[in-house]
Amino acid sequence: MTRRPALLTPRAGSWALAAALLAGAASPVAAADRLDDSASPRSRVPAQVVMSNEGRPLADSLNPVTATVKFGRVDYKLATARYVGRQARIYYVVPAQINGLRSPAGLRVDWRGYGLFASGSARPGERQLVWTGTVREAWMSDGLDLSFQLDLRELQRPRDGQFGFESYFEIEVSP
Repeated sequence: MTRRPALLTPRAGSWALAAALLAGAASPVAAADRLDDSASPRSRVPAQVVMSNEGRPLADSLNPVTATVKFGRVDYKLATARYVGRQARIYYVVPAQINGLRSPAGLRVDWRGYGLFASGSARPGERQLVWTGTVREAWMSDGLDLSFQLDLRELQRPRDGQFGFESYFEIEVSP
């Protein structure tokens, strides 16, 4: 199941931006596995705030250059049963190819962890370590306060008016 935080919607001249988050864990020696987050509470999360660099809602902006999109807390429940008892690292991954984005410099994803996962930021094609330790339970649950910074000059708006991608988690386990 994909988690798609809806960022911007193409109503009344505004932009559409949808995002999805999946979970995964990985190790520097072993290949990374993508984690299943289908048990997470919601698969689609609407943006709570979409503001332009002009300090007003994007839909009401005259000549916006950037957009800040805030989702608030997005909760995840990652399936980690097959890794119980193993040393592991979990990474948050932003995919390299995002339809409609001209350059990775046009998007930055920022998050703040609520205890289990570390805070960080990433651009398309990057993965950031959010957790390391011994997996102790079949499920790993936490939330991220998620937001995006989007350079609208780097966005080629798709025909359907939607801009989106699926970010996810990877796990690497030590041998």
